[in-house]
Amino acid sequence: MVRPSRTASWNARLRELARHRHFQEALNLYSQMLASGDSPNAFTFPFAFKSCASMSLPLAGTQLHGHVIKTGCELEPFVQTSLISMYCKCSIVDSARKVFDENPHSRSLTVCHNALIAGYSLNSRFSDAVLLFRKMRKEGVSVNAVTMLGLIPVCTGPIHLGFGTCLHGCGVRLGLDGDLSVGNCLLTMYVRCGCVDFGRKFFDGMPEKGLITWNAMISGYAQNGLAGQVLDLYRKMEFMGIVPDPVTLVSVLSSCAHLGAHTVGREVEQRIILSGFRLNSFLKNALINMYARCGNLVKARAIFDFDFVFGEKNIISWTAIIGGYGMHGEGEVAVQLFDEMISAGERPDGAAFVSVLSACSHAGLTEKGLHYFTAMERDYGLQPGPEHYSCVVDLLGRAGRLEEARKLIGSMTVEPDGAVWGALLGACKIHRNVELAELAFEKVIELEPTNIGYYVLLSNIYSDAENMEGVMRVRLMMRDRKLKKEPGYSYVEYQGRIHLFLVGDRTHPQAQELYRTLTVLEDIINRRRNDKDQERRNEELMTGTGMHSEKLAIAFGLINTIPGTEITVIKNLRVCGDCHLFLKLVSEIVDRQLVVRDATRFHHFKKGACSCKDYW
Repeated sequence: MVRPSRTASWNARLRELARHRHFQEALNLYSQMLASGDSPNAFTFPFAFKSCASMSLPLAGTQLHGHVIKTGCELEPFVQTSLISMYCKCSIVDSARKVFDENPHSRSLTVCHNALIAGYSLNSRFSDAVLLFRKMRKEGVSVNAVTMLGLIPVCTGPIHLGFGTCLHGCGVRLGLDGDLSVGNCLLTMYVRCGCVDFGRKFFDGMPEKGLITWNAMISGYAQNGLAGQVLDLYRKMEFMGIVPDPVTLVSVLSSCAHLGAHTVGREVEQRIILSGFRLNSFLKNALINMYARCGNLVKARAIFDFDFVFGEKNIISWTAIIGGYGMHGEGEVAVQLFDEMISAGERPDGAAFVSVLSACSHAGLTEKGLHYFTAMERDYGLQPGPEHYSCVVDLLGRAGRLEEARKLIGSMTVEPDGAVWGALLGACKIHRNVELAELAFEKVIELEPTNIGYYVLLSNIYSDAENMEGVMRVRLMMRDRKLKKEPGYSYVEYQGRIHLFLVGDRTHPQAQELYRTLTVLEDIINRRRNDKDQERRNEELMTGTGMHSEKLAIAFGLINTIPGTEITVIKNLRVCGDCHLFLKLVSEIVDRQLVVRDATRFHHFKKGACSCKDYW
């Protein structure tokens, strides 16, 4: 005989445990309830199912399903929805659909449709979610905000934008567009589908904006690589008095890393400390990445080492610091850290192997890199992906082992992507192998026909080989395909402001002084080198065509900082050979360290040498 008062007491305790996420204790309490002779009711099962779902215990959930049938609670709407949700969260979606289909009553209830639609969305079953929604509308089952919140997230890419727009229209017709949660969900949908400009219009038109709204727009900009817009919106957010949370700050730090905005990154770190977020692992990892990519490896390491005393290192923080040393060309340190990570009991994942293989490639540690590549599958059961193969192709290419690199690509267990063939093409430039370069180019443009960088690379290979017919052929190919070379630009941060320079740029207020400085430096270099093509260089100086953006940025740094100060420049493209040589010589002339982050790595120029050892 059911004793209502006793059951209600059990249910109250179960509810509290589930609410505080003590899921194992909740299931233990449920077992105690049964052992005591008390029977569960319709209010018991939702908490038990929630605990099974949160701990991903499908077997326990199936046993609970049997208890539901025995107690005759299967027709209760809250039991139905929690049962459907449990199966979906345990990735047994077909069982959830069976529960839905076997109960005629559930097919008339909005809550049951909502639970199954959300489950389909969670398991990326786009078509099933859409079909159920259409059936729901056809049968006259009412749609509410929860329906929309379950359905909109299935729109995860540009291919789904049309359906997402239809859902937006449906929400407006049903009067759900004023719901803040639905608005936030639609905003997230638009930016995920790549429709960022419309997402911003939608954001600006929202009558009410919460922190989640701001985070959705800022994250959308960050995910679409629009780092400048992230920082602009963050400043506006601060001006409006909206207090950011860790989600906001992770996106902002990611954008600082992308832009090399060191000053803003330091401000964000201070806010993190003042807000009590210092032990947040996502923020710590974002800070490590930001400082490493802004050129401040010492600070990145200090934050990483802070975990020894006040926190716990995880695979993400290890990967971030290993990658940081790798992109700065300090492969030996990166390898040492990777080995330390393994000794500390941390099991490397695919991303960690990408970091260490890339570090070996940048530092020319060929045998060490090949050892790690073999260990991936042999010792850790990890199947190498294209990103791992591209690192190894680059590694072999650096060592001049081009035929081995080509054979490795032929033996790949996965389809090679553009980055793999691009790595081989880059190696062919260094070692002037025109024949293999043509093969690599043919393959890479099949995969990435609009990537202008590969056309420029092949053109440069032909130019180095004095094959002007090849150069013209590439140029005609680019013209026929309406491809234009991306304009190169560089920028340097000074006193909290970004100073941007283009090739031959004369728009900067200090342009005259910049060109005078560069003329003096070029004269010194030409006297030292006794160049045969000095006449060409003088012509370039007069016209500005030889003044690539990184030269102007370095000149700006030399003029505006005191002697001995390190100058850090961010460039969107690879540094060309002429500028690379120029910067090496300037570092010796002015006795300063010049740091340039180009599209692939950091170059540390000091006393006439570069950390990349002339391979980039």
